Amino acid sequence: MKKIVGVYRNPHMHWVGDGFPVKGLFSYSRFNQAISPFLLLDYAAPYHFEPTTAQLGVGSHPHRGFETVTIAYKGEVEHKDSSGGGGTIKTGDVQWMTAGGGLVHEEFHSKAFAKTGGLFEMVQLWVNLPAKDKMTAPKYQAIEAKEIPQIELENDIGHVRVIAGSYLDNVGPASTFSPVNVWDVTLKADQQNVFSVPVSHNTIVIMLSGQAVINGSDVQDSSMVLFENDGQTDFEFNALEDVHFLILTGEPLNESIEGYGPFVMNNREEIVQAVEDFNSGKFGQIPVA
Repeated sequence: MKKIVGVYRNPHMHWVGDGFPVKGLFSYSRFNQAISPFLLLDYAAPYHFEPTTAQLGVGSHPHRGFETVTIAYKGEVEHKDSSGGGGTIKTGDVQWMTAGGGLVHEEFHSKAFAKTGGLFEMVQLWVNLPAKDKMTAPKYQAIEAKEIPQIELENDIGHVRVIAGSYLDNVGPASTFSPVNVWDVTLKADQQNVFSVPVSHNTIVIMLSGQAVINGSDVQDSSMVLFENDGQTDFEFNALEDVHFLILTGEPLNESIEGYGPFVMNNREEIVQAVEDFNSGKFGQIPVA
């Protein structure tokens, strides 16, 4: 069984803009190469919004050098970016946006969701790009829930949605620049399962809700479980109650990481260039509807 490096819980919420109440569950600033190629994950745990006519979310802001992955569990978000990407992410959908060489984008609650209000729950994951692909052209993948394979586990104990990579030969719809798996998993209370991951990958479990024992370690909601990249492939998951979690695995990039806010590159010179390019308008503008 894979060895657990640590279990890290963050129950504290902070706001991103005025529409995203999130818990930061990991960041490259703390874990660096141990989580490569992943950089950051924010979890917007279920939060009730009242009906409103206000535009709630995050206005125009830039990115360069990585990808953002938004998984919608409850609520809806409208996205626009300067490369022409855009659309509405609805319950069960995934948005996989490649910032690449640079873009600006905005994310707001959809008009329909704002009008009715209700529970809002989402995850945003940042995935690093290899050095050779950091300046690739921006790209937008709108992945609808119906496109995501859902594998029912034996004896009706839960299921796995394969967003990226593969699980038991079922391939997810997201295209990626380096080998990664993003599995969205539920298990019923008092059930257990052994998961197998690629031997060379860094591996993370993100516990969104519920409680479990993973390889003998107690894990609560809003937690990250970081495994050692030790040549082992399996870990045992025992659900103490109904649980919802993500399994993230990826081939380490083994490249230097230099970040500054919305830019993640390989060295300081590239960060300085990113700031200059943004300030000079090279990231473009979001089209006005």
